[in-house]
Amino acid sequence: MWQRHSRLSYNRTALAGMTILAAAPRCALRARPENRLYPFIHLGPLTLGTYGLMVAVALVCAFFVMRADLARRSLAVDAESIIGITGLAGLAGARLYHLLESPRTFLANPWPLLFSTMGFAWFGAFLGGFVALVLLARSRRIKVLLMLDVASPAAAIGYGVGRIGCLVSGDGDYGIPTSLPWGMSFPNGLVPTTERVHPTPIYELLAAILIAYILWRIAPRILRRERPDGTVFACYLMLSGLARFLVEFIRINPKLLLGLTNAQLASALCFIGGAIVLWRLPPGQHAR
Repeated sequence: MWQRHSRLSYNRTALAGMTILAAAPRCALRARPENRLYPFIHLGPLTLGTYGLMVAVALVCAFFVMRADLARRSLAVDAESIIGITGLAGLAGARLYHLLESPRTFLANPWPLLFSTMGFAWFGAFLGGFVALVLLARSRRIKVLLMLDVASPAAAIGYGVGRIGCLVSGDGDYGIPTSLPWGMSFPNGLVPTTERVHPTPIYELLAAILIAYILWRIAPRILRRERPDGTVFACYLMLSGLARFLVEFIRINPKLLLGLTNAQLASALCFIGGAIVLWRLPPGQHAR
């Protein structure tokens, strides 16, 4: 009976994180694309960037998912500190990676660019978060692969919700022009366009929800010792890498090498890295 109640409890906790974002794609699709962009919210003398607000919401959603995952694994670890530290490390990594993509521009005027709120790179966030999780796992005496497994569904959800911040602010993360009925224009966005384009942040949110669900369903097999720790993380690398690689074909990012964008090259590395991790994991190993 206790096990049934515990299972319901952590599933409801994870559902709370999902519920926070569940209405986002529906609201975005119903909105009139020409009139419903909010790059900034003005509250008297206070101006808040909607991208930053959605990053905060993303961290809250990731927290609920991670706390539920820790509960079902019976791990007495503080989810708040993990999300807080990893989130900050991810933001720092995302910003630094974006700046180093154009080193001459960065070095010409480093300090204003370093603390600007414009420009973050997904792969940099991954690297920063990865390093933080490894260090946190060692400081808390948890197996690194186990920590990465716990963080993977939360990371997928957090990434998807953060993409809605890109959508509502119109920061240029949209796609190529389209005649599809759900195409959107961003005339008042941070990076404006009057053409109707693919709302790629919505695509990425939907993909992130699907990936998080798949990862969540894989974990019970690890708890039953059918799969080793590290399986969820390996699948996260492969699925997230594949999703980002595919969406880049309808994004407006410049091509870098072999007709691929920087993000596609990084995504390919993630997919290959995940495949190698999955291949190297011995079957049935359950590390703690």
